[in-house]
Amino acid sequence: MNHVVSSLWVAATVLLGSAASAASLTAEFVDAQGKPLSDAVLTLQGPAAKPDPAPKADMDQRDQRFAPHVLAVRTGTQVKFPNSDDIRHQVYSFSPAKRFELRLYGGTPSDPVLFDKPGVVVLGCNIHDWMLGYIYVTDDPWFGVSSANGTLRLDQMPAGHYKATLWHPQAPDMQPVSGGEFDIPAAGLHQRFTLAVQPKADDSPAAPPPSAFGDAFHKAAHE
Repeated sequence: MNHVVSSLWVAATVLLGSAASAASLTAEFVDAQGKPLSDAVLTLQGPAAKPDPAPKADMDQRDQRFAPHVLAVRTGTQVKFPNSDDIRHQVYSFSPAKRFELRLYGGTPSDPVLFDKPGVVVLGCNIHDWMLGYIYVTDDPWFGVSSANGTLRLDQMPAGHYKATLWHPQAPDMQPVSGGEFDIPAAGLHQRFTLAVQPKADDSPAAPPPSAFGDAFHKAAHE
């Protein structure tokens, strides 16, 4: 009985110690004018994280747009491409990090697409030229995409030293840039990042930019 109680006490101590050492990072992204910046990708190298053995994600299609506009995933993630529109789409990419094509379809294809190489994957639709989306594939253990108000929160992170990389689809050359190095204490950290971006093209059917996919693909292909 004493052995059981002792084992339980040790387990509880380990759990409490892990919870106490878990920190959080609140990242704030702004453009050169100080305005909140959505769709910014942050990846972090630092203390080792326990990887998800079979990571999965979805890149939906709603209102003739990719949703989300930017998706960040770890290398080795299986991504499904559900079509929530009442019309069919034909999703494709020529990007070096992942070349693929999903023939004209509605609903959800039965087989996900494996993203097994890090890099920027530019998505298009062969039927709707204005549709443009991005999947940022990273080897870094910690990552995320900023929300509509330009913020991102990462929880359950080990306190320690981190090196940041930033990316945004509207960056002038669309290449990842350094976000600097910093320490995240056990109490957590609020960090502000500034990125220079170009004006966003209108991705609606009313004003389709016919060269949007080609321009984005050529920029990302130079990474």
